Amino acid sequence: MTTEIPTKSQEAAAVPPPGRASEKKRVQQGHKRLLTRRDRITLAFMAGVPTLLHVLLVWVTALASILLAFTSWDGIGFDSIKWVGLDNFQQLFSDNPQFWPAVQHNVIWFVVLILIPTPFGLFLAVQLDKKIRFSRVYQTAFFLPVVISLACIGFVWQLIYNPDTGLINSLIGANKPGHYIDWIGDPNLNLWAVLVAASWRHTGYMMILYLAGLKSVDPSLREASSLDGANEWQTFKNVIFPTLRPTNTIVLVVTIIESLRAFDLVFVFNKGAQGTELLSILVTNNIIGESSRIGYGSAIAVVLLFISLIVIIPYLIATFRKERRA
Repeated sequence: MTTEIPTKSQEAAAVPPPGRASEKKRVQQGHKRLLTRRDRITLAFMAGVPTLLHVLLVWVTALASILLAFTSWDGIGFDSIKWVGLDNFQQLFSDNPQFWPAVQHNVIWFVVLILIPTPFGLFLAVQLDKKIRFSRVYQTAFFLPVVISLACIGFVWQLIYNPDTGLINSLIGANKPGHYIDWIGDPNLNLWAVLVAASWRHTGYMMILYLAGLKSVDPSLREASSLDGANEWQTFKNVIFPTLRPTNTIVLVVTIIESLRAFDLVFVFNKGAQGTELLSILVTNNIIGESSRIGYGSAIAVVLLFISLIVIIPYLIATFRKERRA
């Protein structure tokens, strides 16, 4: 009986080289999944639930509102929905005495916001960009109205405009019998009174936007302008302000949207009655009012959406073109 003694070459062939073993082990580790089943379920839950809510609460409701604009529905039972075509829009443009005043008030809202608080916000941003002392405190103070809820701002300004104990009437002596100034109840004053409160809030918003734009201005441009002998106003007019063109576009779009979505302040003041009618107020009054006319209110909402898209779509097109060029 003979036994075979393995040679060295056979032993070397039986034992894999260390490099190949480590490579095989690395390949096996590479096939391991980085996320476990529990991680994938958690990730799907975290991403899926917000997406589902966004689709249901934004897109589905928007499409449903567009469809309901061509129907007549009192909100009681889906079987009571009746297709009326363009009747809601025809009635809105011709038979509603509040529609065109509401459109006019929205236009006035935009004009006031673009002419008064926007330049004032730019002025504050320029002053705070000079790195003065306590600039952080000033920024917080001016931006505080933006953080506060519009409903709270409305309650605060109601106290200021109170005919008996309000701050304004007390200062000008109009809180005595026979000399009252009803800032909220007078149809000739209440819209402007609400616009003062809206401008107070809008100023801080514009200040932050312009301050962010000023921080992105190249300091070398200011140095070159000062070396050329330009004063502060000439530097701002000829050098700084032209570089704020992207910020000005954002400010314009934001102001238009703010003027169209104005609702909270007016509703808190007097529910949009007696000279403060707005499109958003008409939508609310027709949908959740005493006589619910969901189809008619949806028609007003579609008009408001159409006006908003006229502004938003050109802005998005210009933004996408700029990104493609970059």
